[in-house]
Amino acid sequence: MIKKKKDIDAIRISGKILARVLSALKEKVAPGVRLSDLDLYARELLKKENARPVFLNYQPEGADKPYPAAICTSVNEKIVHGVPNAYMVREGDLVKIDIGVEYGGYIADAAVTAGAGTISRIAKKLMDVTERSLYCGIEECVPGNTLGDVGNAIESVVHKGKFSVIRGLTGHGVGFELHEEPTVYNFGKSGTGMKLREGMVLAIEPMVSTGSPDIIQLSDESYATSDGSLSAHFEHTVAITKNGPEILTR
Repeated sequence: MIKKKKDIDAIRISGKILARVLSALKEKVAPGVRLSDLDLYARELLKKENARPVFLNYQPEGADKPYPAAICTSVNEKIVHGVPNAYMVREGDLVKIDIGVEYGGYIADAAVTAGAGTISRIAKKLMDVTERSLYCGIEECVPGNTLGDVGNAIESVVHKGKFSVIRGLTGHGVGFELHEEPTVYNFGKSGTGMKLREGMVLAIEPMVSTGSPDIIQLSDESYATSDGSLSAHFEHTVAITKNGPEILTR
């Protein structure tokens, strides 16, 4: 779980590529764009960067088949792992874009939620609260704190916003592989859990709903809220350093 300085330097390069690509994809989200076109655009951008889309052909434990796309696009009640298809984005949709990038053998992971056109007041609040919870969780990523401190910070912001932390989906270690130890929960009790150490690199990724915290898995192996409520997802890859957290995918 512990990365040397040279490893973090290399993950930072992957992270900056990812940040550029994710920013460009976010700008493309608008009524009328097809999810499949966002995926094609991501592949083009990554090819220009000489970087590899980590999700493409990735088959995690328990999955029936390899993932067929470069990015995940999850709309409205879909939270994560949505496969880009011919769906045409509509006015008011919330589109979650999740992407993993490998460059020089090192991996970064990040996600953003984008609103298409004019979105509802509740959707805007959901996005704001979820993103704020991410940064509050990141603030706790200092040596000597615990994973419980991170989860508690995220959960506190979400609960103050009158929303629900999605259960059953978590953050994780990242860098050498896409999914590494430790598991990073978006809830917890301060002072409990694994102690954070300098050199850890974590994918912090709160997933939040306006309704139920429970999930269901759909036929395309994506996850959605069990009650069909709106969801949001934000994620950064973060290095724990002696000077505090460094966001590698900013």
